[in-house]
Amino acid sequence: MSADDGWYDEAAGPLVRPYTITSGRTPSDAARLDLSTQVMTLRTEQEPVGLGPEHVAIVQLCRHPVSIAEIAVYVKIPLGVVRVLVGDLIERGLVITRSPTHHPAQSPDLETLQAVLDGLIKY
Repeated sequence: MSADDGWYDEAAGPLVRPYTITSGRTPSDAARLDLSTQVMTLRTEQEPVGLGPEHVAIVQLCRHPVSIAEIAVYVKIPLGVVRVLVGDLIERGLVITRSPTHHPAQSPDLETLQAVLDGLIKY
């Protein structure tokens, strides 16, 4: 989205209040979208209709995977608003999301720890 779109003024900031963009809605608990969630536009045969300019900007931006945090920066709208808009796009089947998998570190077994301790004591 460019600064020429009329809703953003570099000096003043957004000319449309965030609650206006989302119609007062807040992020849904159903779609867990954290800062690092990757969003990607699904290919469709036709251009989606009935989307607001912010939705269109997100669809165009996410032709390659983009995180929720990056979307907020590029489109220049708050994170909460991005979460609501991406939720709308998920419901319409226009984007998919993927959260990074966090594998908790596996604790070393007692034998390994003892071997390290024995090695340290020798030196």
